[in-house]
Amino acid sequence: MAVYTDVDDDALAAFLADYDLGEMLSLKGIAEGVENSNFLMETTRGRFILTLFEKRVAEADLPFFIGLMDHLALSGLSCPTPIHARDGKALRRLAGRPAVIVSFLTGMWPRKPNVAQCASVGGALAGLHLAGAGFAIRRDNALSLPGWQRLAEDCRDKADSVRPGLGAEIARELTFLEGNWPTALPRGVIHADLFPDNVFFIGDDVSGLIDFYFACDDFYAYDLAICLNAWCFEPDGAFNATKALALSRSYLAVRPLAAAEAAALPLLCRGAALRFLLTRLYDWLNQVPGALVRPKDPLEYLSKLRFHRTAEGPGTYGIGHD
Repeated sequence: MAVYTDVDDDALAAFLADYDLGEMLSLKGIAEGVENSNFLMETTRGRFILTLFEKRVAEADLPFFIGLMDHLALSGLSCPTPIHARDGKALRRLAGRPAVIVSFLTGMWPRKPNVAQCASVGGALAGLHLAGAGFAIRRDNALSLPGWQRLAEDCRDKADSVRPGLGAEIARELTFLEGNWPTALPRGVIHADLFPDNVFFIGDDVSGLIDFYFACDDFYAYDLAICLNAWCFEPDGAFNATKALALSRSYLAVRPLAAAEAAALPLLCRGAALRFLLTRLYDWLNQVPGALVRPKDPLEYLSKLRFHRTAEGPGTYGIGHD
């Protein structure tokens, strides 16, 4: 279970007393996610999500994340809305950790996304990009090129224990991306982690986007590349061009890409694949004692990275198709 910090009853009662949320009925740890401690909290006023932020999330970044969710919700995006206490603050402390309560969203995340769901998430991603355009706070992407370099260095000595030659392949890819990464594409607030488990659906329609704790300022098209990686490969590693076409078309219907964004998409997909290869590799090599969530396989993203190297342009991802 992804709960790293336990909350005792007395501390929870004192914490909840600062809110107008009624009386506590139940608190259950949520078994998904690897970054924070999450709980489903039910009170006499309804259901909520309680999050305790663990050490991997920088406390200085929390006003950005919480302010962004407030902004997006006010802009009409379906996402968790921070619950403010009587003093007006949404960010507080509980069990020695920064903590926030957010609204509960209905829906389920898809274990096996279908084409219609890929189309729906493409439109939702573009809607997020438009909704975030007026957000005043900025946060650099800590997991762009400099972050990849640090992760690669941290993993260098043990990378080959996962697969022989992996360290050298990562180094070559980093060198290529450093020499070719774009600098002037349209940018703004991106989600940066919009995997299927961060999107709720009712049927084939998106009912809400969650987990904004990697959100940052970066290229919009890079966020699209992350989604293509996350949504358009099958469990056996095969790329599903039909899903990519559906996702891309729905995105473009809401927010058309500039020519430079489309041209950069294969490169951005390579960068996105390397980013998740490296973070998964780091987690694989540095497993948290006591956490019952098994780290995800980094080699899944090595396979995706190799696929993107063969892409013959944005058409591979459904961009430019009639």
